[in-house]
Amino acid sequence: MQGKTVIITGATSGIGEVAAIRLARQGARLLLVARDPRRAERVLTRLKSAAPAAAHGVYGADLSRLSEMTRVGAEIAKAEPRIDVLINNAGAFFSARRLTEDGLERTFALNHMAYFVLTCTLIDRLKAAAPSRIVSTASDAHRGARLDFADLQGEKGYDGYKAYGRSKLCNILFTRELARRLAGTGVTANCLHPGFVATRFGDQAGGVMSLVIRAAKLFAISPEKGAETIVHLASSPELAGSSGGYYYKCQSATPTTEARDDVAAARLWAESARIAGADL
Repeated sequence: MQGKTVIITGATSGIGEVAAIRLARQGARLLLVARDPRRAERVLTRLKSAAPAAAHGVYGADLSRLSEMTRVGAEIAKAEPRIDVLINNAGAFFSARRLTEDGLERTFALNHMAYFVLTCTLIDRLKAAAPSRIVSTASDAHRGARLDFADLQGEKGYDGYKAYGRSKLCNILFTRELARRLAGTGVTANCLHPGFVATRFGDQAGGVMSLVIRAAKLFAISPEKGAETIVHLASSPELAGSSGGYYYKCQSATPTTEARDDVAAARLWAESARIAGADL
């Protein structure tokens, strides 16, 4: 990773922060996309300590808003002639259904659309750095989830856990279609299940679910353990050329039948492009 530029979202805590620090120690230059300036500066200080020679940096953005996704992507693309790795890791769980300023359900907007828009905006810079990689954090929470294309925003009935599971199914389908579209470009796309990790995730979910998640974390793995597969997908020479896969514990894993539906993957892509007004 010496001298390589890595863009990462969701790196101000948890597995994203651990992955960023480890990649910096391998010689990479890290650029964080973060909503909270205070927490971003704290991680930036750690990055500079881990790899003081690299010009690490932060871009501020609220990735639940389409305008912010597009703006920060354009800013990065203008400043960076080449990007070696894009890590889509930002995500959240929400117990109650609320809409963003774009009229999108928050879980769908942050957990899926941010991956889609940022990737589409930065794809030319990734192609310029080929061989390059796109790594997206999904989850085994996709198991049992199905997409209803007539109700992607959960208007007919909202359940926080089901909405989260659908968003993680979207991450895997997005990766499959992205890998298909990027075949032959030198840019690979893979996703992963990090395991159930004891992080800030779910603390702000609201309602009873916040208490359930906090209690469950007593049995969760550490962020250090959870970050291993992100780092592996971003840096391992073994994965050069591997694309379209789903990984767990640094090994190839098999997602559900719904997550391997290439027709659904293409349809989700088309719908996401319509919502975002972007494509590749």
